[in-house]
Amino acid sequence: MQERASEAPLPRPKTSRGEATRQKLIDAAIREIGRRGFADASVAGITQEAGVAQGTFYVYFRSKEEVLRELVLRMGRRLRHFLTQATTGAADRLEAERLGLVAFLRFVRDNPDLYRIVAEAQFVDFEAYRRYYDDFAAAYEEVLKAAVERGEISPGHSGVRAWALMGIADMVGQRYALWDDQAPLEEIAAAGYDLIAHGLAPQPAGGAR
Repeated sequence: MQERASEAPLPRPKTSRGEATRQKLIDAAIREIGRRGFADASVAGITQEAGVAQGTFYVYFRSKEEVLRELVLRMGRRLRHFLTQATTGAADRLEAERLGLVAFLRFVRDNPDLYRIVAEAQFVDFEAYRRYYDDFAAAYEEVLKAAVERGEISPGHSGVRAWALMGIADMVGQRYALWDDQAPLEEIAAAGYDLIAHGLAPQPAGGAR
């Protein structure tokens, strides 16, 4: 569905100075919304955090909701790029899953405000929230299908698998990377990967993992 003109994002700045100001507002919004929550965050708080006049906000964004949508899309792009870099060169799909889980946990710990903003989006702009996960799942499903064709993983429902693997990373990341800033991420990722690679079925006696 095409956005109505009143809902479409404002044009991007045409000068480097304007782009720098917009970026300052985005960075400030990450901190303000991520730490205070969407309901308690304010345009005044964002502009104060950015060190600009309150009216400057409306040169680049129409509302606090529009900023949230921008942040959710940004989180999705940054995370997918980060995981692609982390898994490039993996020997096979299972190795990519291991590397990707470690990288995801690190990303969550290093970007807690962005992670919280995505969670908040479900109550503010459900379409943006769902798009974040749908886009991620669509790309994930394709790499899983390709891995099946290469014989790197067993055949199965790639869509269900994509969402299930996302769920593991999402919940483990929330518990051990977001809520606990001391948990050893390599160890946590190893436990999560063991479940991904071997499942819950008991192993044969003497069987090596």
